[in-house]
Amino acid sequence: MSARVLVVDDVEANVKLLEAKLSSEYFDVLSAYNGRSALEIADSELPDVILLDVMMPRMDGFEVCRRLKANPRTADVPVVMVTALSDVANRLRGLEVGADDFLTKPVNDIALFARVRSLARLKRMMEEWRLREGICGRFGGRDTALAENSGPARIILIEEDQFAAARMAEILRPSAQLVICQTCAEVQRQLDGDTELVIASLSTPSGDPLLLVTQCRASEMFRQLPILLIAEEGDLHRLAKGLDLGANDYLIRPVDRNELLARTGIQIRRKRLQDRLQENYQRSLSLALTDELTGLYNRRYLLAHLDELIGRVDHDHINAAILLFDIDHFKQVNDTYGHAAGDEVLRELASRTMNSVRSVDLVARLGGEEFVVVMPDTDSIIATAVAERLRLAVAREPFIVGAGGVKVAVTVSIGVTAAAEGGDCRDQLLKRADDALYDAKAAGRNRIVTRLAELRPIALASLAQRNDATIGPNGTQGRTDSDR
Repeated sequence: MSARVLVVDDVEANVKLLEAKLSSEYFDVLSAYNGRSALEIADSELPDVILLDVMMPRMDGFEVCRRLKANPRTADVPVVMVTALSDVANRLRGLEVGADDFLTKPVNDIALFARVRSLARLKRMMEEWRLREGICGRFGGRDTALAENSGPARIILIEEDQFAAARMAEILRPSAQLVICQTCAEVQRQLDGDTELVIASLSTPSGDPLLLVTQCRASEMFRQLPILLIAEEGDLHRLAKGLDLGANDYLIRPVDRNELLARTGIQIRRKRLQDRLQENYQRSLSLALTDELTGLYNRRYLLAHLDELIGRVDHDHINAAILLFDIDHFKQVNDTYGHAAGDEVLRELASRTMNSVRSVDLVARLGGEEFVVVMPDTDSIIATAVAERLRLAVAREPFIVGAGGVKVAVTVSIGVTAAAEGGDCRDQLLKRADDALYDAKAAGRNRIVTRLAELRPIALASLAQRNDATIGPNGTQGRTDSDR
């Protein structure tokens, strides 16, 4: 995943060095040489991450960070302070004004890249939830806002060193419900929906904390659960790996009391904000925005969402793709088994679709047996691969309908397209996907056709060789023109 990074430093050589490092990893880099310029660029360009020098004339990094966090447009942009200052007092001052992390000069490349990727993922996720909340608010759903949770947080600490565990417990217990585990296996038994933070020592010999990170990120319930890693000074490679896998933050031993409190507080507040956005968004959905039969979004919401997403494609230069699919010979299902069975098939298809895509992807029922998946930060190649996974998820197992448990064989045909930057619109996007779906039907059904802006079908199995193939059952390939 690429990201747009704003580098702020009054020394040109420092800016050029960070520009070179980030560009080599395919990040899009913006530059500013003073605090005022940084504030203007951040407000107009909305970068994914800001690398901010502390020691600058006229307006230092602390003041720049404070103003960034006070501006509603830039409040969610993660800020990493880059400084030669390594004393705890300055780190705490940075955390107090809203900084998300510190990097000490000279900047370690591994820590730099891992931190930028981790924080960019966080910003994209928060953007997606705010986008959904904003769209729902346009339809009159803002009056369902929930009160902020201000009670003690439930924190799970994984630490085999009894002395270290006791010291952190003494620090955290006055403001948290703390559960101490000595192994990762214990954590699996203690995790529940009320858990708001996991603190895991990388030096835990009984189990791999990084495996726990991947398991949480693969679970729908714990995908957004904050995880804070504790590492030794020399364990930077594993720490960077943990951030790449989805950990949110880290501490280096020896753990400072105030930094532990500051970092846990930031993660808990962020988790509660995210939970509040998600709950407000879910509560604000009305029948005007959701399909009563499947519980998915309906056409009205889909069109509004596509307008917003295409705007981000043009402004932020991100990728986006959609899948448009319907059930093959659905009329025969209704005629043979009845409309009640047809409704069951539609509900089960909605369920299988949700299980085949990411949590940030949007699934909507366009109407009848037609469905759409909207995939932000996704190109056509990945979207086609996801479409194949969805096709197999539908075709592999029959649908069970009726009280007698009748097995119904169901397949889908899928059209795939990607948003073209500049000049594209939702109607063009849906038309391309619909044309691709039509080609998939004409080619024999139960297959995928991908069309890009130039309206040339592309097959996943032959992207490197040809531009006019479809993906058929069992991965077979056939010429679109001859199959119509």
